[in-house]
Amino acid sequence: MIQSLLIANRGEIACRIIRTARRLGIHTVAVYSDADAHALHVRSADAAVHIGPSPVRESYLVGDKIIAAALESGAQAIHPGYGFLSENAAFAQAVQDAGLIWVGPNPASITAMGLKDAAKTLMQDAGVPTTPGYLGADQAPERLKAEADAIGYPVLIKAVAGGGGKGMRKVDAPADFADALLSCQREAASSFGNDQVLLEKWVTNPRHIEVQIFGDTHGNVVHLFERDCSLQRRHQKVIEEAPAPGMDAATREAICAAAVRAAKAVDYVGAGTIEFIADGSEGLRADRIWFMEMNTRLQVEHPVTEEITGQDLVEWQLRVASGEPLPKAQAELSINGWAMEARLYAEDPAKGFLPSIGTLDTFELGEGCRIDTGVAQGAVISPYYDPMIAKVIAHGATRDAARATLAEALDDTAIWPLKTNAGFLVKALDHPDFVAARLDTGLIGREGDALMPAAHPDDDALADAAASLMRGGALAGFRLNAPVHDEAAFLLDGEKIVIRCDPREGADEPLADVLVVQGGQVWRLAPWRAGGAGGTDASDGAILSPMPGRIIAVAVSAGDDVKKGQKLLTLEAMKMEHSLVAPFDGVIAELNASEGGQVSEGMLLVKVDKAVAL
Repeated sequence: MIQSLLIANRGEIACRIIRTARRLGIHTVAVYSDADAHALHVRSADAAVHIGPSPVRESYLVGDKIIAAALESGAQAIHPGYGFLSENAAFAQAVQDAGLIWVGPNPASITAMGLKDAAKTLMQDAGVPTTPGYLGADQAPERLKAEADAIGYPVLIKAVAGGGGKGMRKVDAPADFADALLSCQREAASSFGNDQVLLEKWVTNPRHIEVQIFGDTHGNVVHLFERDCSLQRRHQKVIEEAPAPGMDAATREAICAAAVRAAKAVDYVGAGTIEFIADGSEGLRADRIWFMEMNTRLQVEHPVTEEITGQDLVEWQLRVASGEPLPKAQAELSINGWAMEARLYAEDPAKGFLPSIGTLDTFELGEGCRIDTGVAQGAVISPYYDPMIAKVIAHGATRDAARATLAEALDDTAIWPLKTNAGFLVKALDHPDFVAARLDTGLIGREGDALMPAAHPDDDALADAAASLMRGGALAGFRLNAPVHDEAAFLLDGEKIVIRCDPREGADEPLADVLVVQGGQVWRLAPWRAGGAGGTDASDGAILSPMPGRIIAVAVSAGDDVKKGQKLLTLEAMKMEHSLVAPFDGVIAELNASEGGQVSEGMLLVKVDKAVAL
């Protein structure tokens, strides 16, 4: 068994690997950037090595620094986690060339499956069904457009080196193809250093089914059954579960056997995931499930597989990398119950899911679930990295039991002052289509408005919070925005509200503020005082930068007429593109953004004046 391990990653997955390594008696070494000097994964490891400035391209993506840290610390092996360098064949080879153990597949396997076009061709040769599309080397926009026209719309553009939902665009009509292609290529080049794309037919009623596979150096390959990752927002997974709802034994056998064939075709060693797209319009059927891609690493959603199989996949990785055979044979693996995972992000659903940056003054997660996290109360969520702050995982005897447990834990989650998607996740888990397992990857897109969490807590929650705030004041005849008698004024997240109440004689001085927690949402309630700060008016047409970033496209000029919802500019921040749009019909009165320019949070980028009828 490996004796010392460097984790070439950060956050939740680094803490997850450290937890298993410690149980196995393995010495762990963390790496960290300037921004992560006090991070949980650094504090959790036995040792830690600084590898550079905060931006990933100057720290976590610099393979030479990581290998040097391993050699300096005396580590015997490197575990890449997921993301960052985990699927970089050149880095894997460099690790091995340095005399270190690479906890992952052979570099040749990563290369074979790393580019989506080459991987699909390889799978076709191995007898694994693939979706119709274009995999050609000719990347001329005219050729790609012609191929898309021939495939038929809607069509999906995908970066050949893509992953995590980046570098993907659905195109519904020929007129939209050119802009979508340019945006996809730009994002792919920024995220992966490769702007090549492939085209796929958009599958009607698509479901995202993936199979966990594992291989060892002794020629053994097994699967650990399937996961359903159909609940997605903009091609990024939101809630994952195992097993897949509606999967019968015959279909499971067919898809899992295809996944094992795929792994054997590249002599796969270690943990990997074969991802399939299924046409769920007539339920899950073996003849309507096609290979999409292979992820040659541990997946973010691996805990749901662990929960239904009782296996520790990180332990499997470390044993296989140490030269041991797989811990279990196929016949020894079985499914026990149901598991569901929700990805908890520091982001604001009310503002287009823009990341929320700052300090976690309050970080309290609900009970009854497994929590995989890389942060603790007091941690700082920076603009440099993905804003996922925790994975909340529930296990139950049935799907509904797991779903209810997960929803309850998220409902009780209290995080402040950062915004999170907890309320959105609760709404998604309670949506009738999700409850009934009527799943497809477009569910969130169709039901987006219905999944938005409440803008305010309900009256009962406010009454309880106000009573607590007044320290013994009896809120009699409670009513929000009551007439002007027997009333008390409060600030709810900066907005003045009035609650009718009858404070008891001699009540204590009110508290400074309290947090109102309901449905995963958190608001701050404070006494209102004349002359105090109130809410801000967001209807004045001032478009402020929601976070630090770089302007990558400006679609308007000063003096232009614009319509409500029209894209004004595109901001690149936290590895994603964010479109800023006009809040109403009007004219561009002020423009303070230029392509390529760096902007800070809160900076005025555009001022739109309302159109005036003459």
